[in-house]
This record gives sequence, structure tokens and C-alpha cells, in this order.
Amino acid sequence: MTGDTARYIIRPGRTSDAAALAELQAAVQLQAVTGGKPHPGIAAWVEDLLDGHPSVTPDDFLVAEDQVTGRPVASLVGLRQDWNLAGVRLPVAQIELVGTAPEHRGNRLTERLFAALHERYATAGVPVQMIEGIPYFYRRLGYDYALANDGAATVPAAELPATTSRPGGLAIRPATAVDADALAGIDSRLAGGDVLICPRDAAVWRYEIAGRRTADLARRSVAVLTDGSGALGYLVHGARLSAAGELAVFAAACEQPARWPAAVEVMRAYLGHIGREYAAAEDRPFTAVRPILDPAHPLARLGLPGVPKRPRGWYVRTGDPADLLARLQPLLRARWQTAGLRWHEPALTIDMYGRAARLEFTGGELATVTAIRGADSPSTDPGTHAAVPPAALLQLALGHRTLPEVLDNWPDCLLRDHLTERFLTAAFPRVPVQVWPRN
Repeated sequence: MTGDTARYIIRPGRTSDAAALAELQAAVQLQAVTGGKPHPGIAAWVEDLLDGHPSVTPDDFLVAEDQVTGRPVASLVGLRQDWNLAGVRLPVAQIELVGTAPEHRGNRLTERLFAALHERYATAGVPVQMIEGIPYFYRRLGYDYALANDGAATVPAAELPATTSRPGGLAIRPATAVDADALAGIDSRLAGGDVLICPRDAAVWRYEIAGRRTADLARRSVAVLTDGSGALGYLVHGARLSAAGELAVFAAACEQPARWPAAVEVMRAYLGHIGREYAAAEDRPFTAVRPILDPAHPLARLGLPGVPKRPRGWYVRTGDPADLLARLQPLLRARWQTAGLRWHEPALTIDMYGRAARLEFTGGELATVTAIRGADSPSTDPGTHAAVPPAALLQLALGHRTLPEVLDNWPDCLLRDHLTERFLTAAFPRVPVQVWPRN
């Protein structure tokens, strides 16, 4: 069945879709794992998303409905959340559960769902969408690998401590819902640092700790780092071992940087204990701890050496690069102030080959960012200071690549002079990614 696009309508999800969407997604996701059978963890995840998830309402699903049968045959969901980039709030939508029933493939339903999704977020003012998915596929829908994900070394289980200890008076224990306020406070304070993170409020922490169905594939276990008087950090790991016997680690935080060495020792011992506990309960080997973290994360950098992993990437998209720069205006201004730089002209124009951003300055300091029409020929236009491909600008804005790296990789990234290069180099440093998205 192909090409019959008039047969389908795209509509928002409804509460009444819960059973049909759980059945659909369970039948099309991770089929290699289940041998073609419905995946119970996917079904439970969909049910949780439609039943009290703090970042999702039924309307956040988009559904392709077969008008002949009246049933959903394709769907996706956007989980709205606020990330924080070096102290600046950044609305983000995380796209999940993109799937089409096999007998309805070939009708461009995924493209239609994403078109409706992008239109929705343009109207709602959500500047960034991200998704982790099939290699290359989402490039065709306007996404680019613009955030690093993973890369920390995998630590064999045999290298983990066999006993627990309390270096520096620190300990770690499973979190309870009572810890939610303290964990939210930690996230709020970490959000002021020079990192990209996804901070959670108390309601979201309570949901992560105690709100999900046991079978939910996205369920994680949370532990609290403490010195006996209060919460100093947290550790988020898988609720079960992977098929390879690995225990995944999704996030780790310690509010006091000086205590990271002791915190790492406690966390390593705790992960070893949890991995062995899971192995006994599941009657399977515990092979390794698999940190889904940046290699520079303290838990990876200060931990035991292991087997290096090639970093993966998250696809990211922005429908309006100029709007993204406008949202980052306080950060750009602060970075130039810290570097002691003042722009010598009334404006700086960054052209993105079709659209452009005009950065206006007062007394040498950034005052406003506005979207303007791009030049017909940015490389020769006298009013253009920098011509930057949209994907390159996205990577710069999110701190995924520095300007020298962009210049090495994009021959069509062009700068008018060395002063512009110096100014933009200071504007866009690399930013550590410590994002644990709200699945």
C-alpha cells in the first residue's frame, strides 16, 4: 500500500488513543530485540506518557489516522522541556517514538508528521528540537548532529570495587520522593554553570523517582549522594541490565567540585553493588558499567580506565537560527564582556545563506538581535561580516563546535576579517554537555 496520502489525516493525540498508540508503538519499536513480538517496555512507556507524565499531554502526540479504519497508523511525540545553556533558559522539544505500521509505510507519513510538528513549534516558540535515531535519516528532515552524546569509557565489572566505602564522609543511597526538592535545588544551582543541562524541578524529580510503571523502558533509578547532613549530588542509572549485561549511567552530579574525587569512588562502588544485585535478580552476568556521558565528565575522567567508546550524536534542529541567537543574547554579551571585547561598528551581520541575523550594538555592547533577509551573495556582500551555513551556526550556538573547528570543516563558512573571527571565537566556545533528557 503506497502513495495513498489522501487516505490519512494528521491530528493531535487524544486521551482515547492510549491503547491504540501503545499497541502501535510496541509493534514497531525494537523489534530486533523482541524477535518481532510487541515490546512490553515500549507499551508501558507510551502508557506513562499519556498518564501523568510532567512533560507531556495527549496533545503532544501527533497521529496519522487512517480515515478508512479510523485507527492511528503512525505517530510521534514531542516532550517539551527547558534546557539551560550556560545560565540561559532554552526551550527544547525532544522527539520520541517515531513509528509507522508496516502496512502503511511508503505514504510519507513520517514527513507529514514532522512538518506538522515543526509548524507547531514555530507557532509555540520552541526554538530547538532534538532526537536520537536512525543514522542519517533525520538529516533529510532538517536535523543535524549538533550535540555529542556518550563517549565515556565502559568500565568492566571486574574493575569495580567489591566493597563500599565512605571516603570524605560521603555515601550514596537510593532516592525517595522526599528527596525531590533537594535534587531540584541541586539542578537549579548547577544550571548557573558553564554547561548545557536539562534541569528538573521537584515535580519532575518525583516522577523520575516514583512515578513510572515498573515495565516502562524509559524508567531509571536515582540515587542520592550525601554526607549525612543533606544531598550533595545524585547518580542516575538503568533500572535493569542491558542485553549485553551492562549497567548504563545517564547522569551524575556533585555540587561541590572539590569533592568529586571522593564522590567518584563512592559512585563506582555503588554501581558495582547495583550491577551485581541486578545480575543476581535477573540470573544473568553483570559485564560492565556503561556511562552515557561525555568523556570529560568528572565521573568518567576521574574514574577507572576502561574501554573507550566512539561518541554518538543527537540530531538537533532549529527552524529560526536568528531567534536562537536572540535567545542567547545575554550569554553572548556576557562572553564578550568577559573577553574584554567591544564591537566597533553599530551592527554585526551573520548571514546563514537565505536568512541572516543582525546583531546591533550600543557602546560596543550587544543590545538586540533581529532576523533580516539574507544577502543574495553573502560571500561578496559588503554588509555581511560572517557567512555561516545554518548547520554550522547551530553547532556553534549550542557549543558543540568552536569557530576554528567550523572553519576547518565548512569551506563555505566565511569571515570578513580577523577582528570578526576573534569576536565570534569568543562568542562560541565549546560547552560541556551534561544533558539527561526527560524521557
